[in-house]
Amino acid sequence: MFDSNKKNDPQNNQKPRAVRPKHAATLIIVRRDEDNSRILLGRRNSGHDFMPNKFVFPGGRVDPADYRIKPATDLHPDVAERLSKDTTPQLARALAMAAIRETFEETGLLIGQESTNPRRSKSPHWRPFLEHGIEPSLGHLDLVARAITPPYRHKRFDARFFMIDAEHIQKDVSKQAQDSDELLELHWFTMAEAIELDLPTITRFVLEEAGRRSQNKTHPSTPGLFAFHRHGKPFREMI
Repeated sequence: MFDSNKKNDPQNNQKPRAVRPKHAATLIIVRRDEDNSRILLGRRNSGHDFMPNKFVFPGGRVDPADYRIKPATDLHPDVAERLSKDTTPQLARALAMAAIRETFEETGLLIGQESTNPRRSKSPHWRPFLEHGIEPSLGHLDLVARAITPPYRHKRFDARFFMIDAEHIQKDVSKQAQDSDELLELHWFTMAEAIELDLPTITRFVLEEAGRRSQNKTHPSTPGLFAFHRHGKPFREMI
């Protein structure tokens, strides 16, 4: 039997606690063609309960194995310093590794260096990457932005957005890889084309920042943008 007094309980009027955001990372790949720069985006599967059918950059949450795999080259010191201002050096590196791993899983593109003696891993997330004789490399990654999903969402992520030139793609195995159920309709879009797509608000925000950085060829020490909410209101800071 229900307790009739519960409806008068002031605790029933309290808002539910916000979901704690999970650490995630995204990679913006810029291909500099003769006529225009292009950025890789894909459409999320319609079956997803988080941003279905939206066009986004490849990326995903940090996996425990992202802490354990050693990269061929580490983050640029300025990028590492900017990342580590609000986290540990270990998490900073893991975020960058997650961006490279998730990009491979969703696109078949490997960012790294060829190795005659490639590392091995028991991780089901990293083993397919390493089997191609490539070691992940972080040295050319730039940090563009950070964004935390608003507190009223049922899924939340504390995401860092990295950017890299397509010239650092070591291998493309997209035709060999199994179809990803994460991103569909992968395509290289010009900035003008990309801005017209059905984008999440944060992707549009980061896309504009990436466009400015790409056009101005900024240094890794150049601050990026941080979007978050405080007391229900949106804020932006520099990172």
